[in-house]
Amino acid sequence: MSRDLIAHNRPVYDDLHPRVYGAAAGLVAWFAVAAWILFDRQDDVELSLMFVSVLLFVAVLLPWVLSLIWRKYDDRHDLHQRSIPFREWRTGEFAVWGSTINSTHATIDMLLPLASVAFGLTAIGIVFLICASLAP
Repeated sequence: MSRDLIAHNRPVYDDLHPRVYGAAAGLVAWFAVAAWILFDRQDDVELSLMFVSVLLFVAVLLPWVLSLIWRKYDDRHDLHQRSIPFREWRTGEFAVWGSTINSTHATIDMLLPLASVAFGLTAIGIVFLICASLAP
């Protein structure tokens, strides 16, 4: 993560913090696990859940592998740069299309869709189980 520009005496970062990527991967895993636990009740659903799980696995694995390749051949950053603590990163600014926004807002903008899908599927699955248990 580079801190090239300074705006309002706050550093400007051009990379997301690794914890943000970890949280995103955790929310995708939550989605997949909730789908398997809450909706795997019939034999014909397993194939669909398997396809969705493979798609989500590839959606997480492909950017991770590309980031490893990018880091290997990236000349912009010093290889021995100290890692920035998350608390320091979130108080800075995040570079977006030639402008900046608060790093906390960038994190929320990235994680909110993933969180809403994961938590929404969990809520729908719980309602599904309640309705299924109350049906005669």
